[in-house]
Amino acid sequence: MKVKRSLLKYRGTRCLNCDHQLSISDRFCPRCGQMNSTKKLSFDDFFSEFFSGIFAYDSRFQRTLKALLFQPGKISKDYIQGRRMRYANPFRFYLSASIIFFLIMGFSSSLDEVSFANDRDAIRKELTQMPKDSLNQINENLKILPALKDKELRLDPEAPQPTQENSYADVYIPEEDMDTMGFWNRNTEKLNIFYEFHKETRIVNSEKALDSLHFTKTTTNEWLYKKAVSFNRIYENPSIFVNYFISKLPFIIFFYLPVFALFMWLLYVRRPFNYMEHLIFAFHVQTTFFVLFSLALIFDYFISGDWGTTIAITVFVAYLYKALRKFYNQGRVKTVLKFIILSGIFFILAVIAAAFSALASFAIF
Repeated sequence: MKVKRSLLKYRGTRCLNCDHQLSISDRFCPRCGQMNSTKKLSFDDFFSEFFSGIFAYDSRFQRTLKALLFQPGKISKDYIQGRRMRYANPFRFYLSASIIFFLIMGFSSSLDEVSFANDRDAIRKELTQMPKDSLNQINENLKILPALKDKELRLDPEAPQPTQENSYADVYIPEEDMDTMGFWNRNTEKLNIFYEFHKETRIVNSEKALDSLHFTKTTTNEWLYKKAVSFNRIYENPSIFVNYFISKLPFIIFFYLPVFALFMWLLYVRRPFNYMEHLIFAFHVQTTFFVLFSLALIFDYFISGDWGTTIAITVFVAYLYKALRKFYNQGRVKTVLKFIILSGIFFILAVIAAAFSALASFAIF
């Protein structure tokens, strides 16, 4: 299709994209690179450009993936030395790999939940078919069963019911009585009241709830009530927040890596690399982590075990050591020592980032 569009009869004397003056012999504009063609866009042209773009990306994708997996540190070294056209952009490739990884992880988790639900249904069906004497004996041995909230799982309908939980009235404090409290204590008390109120009444609308509680409709009170509703939802079904948090992890790590690259720059301050070159290396290493563990999750799914994850951890540790040696070109002893230091820094930063991100995610949940 490109050959057809570039025929002499379709060529013009000015670029349709940047208006640069052209000669009929020019197949492409020397200023912007667009093909010199006045041919109207057709259905065939559209699909030709679409698929050629995909295959052009795939070739870079394959080279990038091959270099990442089998030549630790090479792609980062090539990239900072200017050999970039053969590889995919490290930041875009990272986002693609991370999104695929978390999709696979979410898919695996959803399959585990389905499996657990099926097992629970099978147990429920088996229990309902058991003789009543056997059920009473089980209840006698396992005192926790009568207290289960799930009525379908309770074995003996005549078993004693759990005690009634406290009402929100037991913790209720009028808003005017909180004026003497400090900022932290006042808002903590409000959050506790809102939490108990929602748990008992199931009112989601913050304005209606604040009217019922005789609290003023301020922005802070409305936000606190919404957080109380969210906390109740998370308490009853933690997977809601876990899935929400996991969906944000690719972007959280994307902003976390620049901080980690700063420590790498400080640790290798005597090496001839600037901050951006350390950052590119960090993104390439993290992308490899996502690729390896994506393959591990798929492998574990089919064999119903955790061998894939174990192998991926071992391979990644060896890979990181080789990548550090190749990229920074230092001896074994120095590389091992800096590997240990970087691992400690990575773990500490990861814990801090996870805690901060969890709080931030809950604040906007």
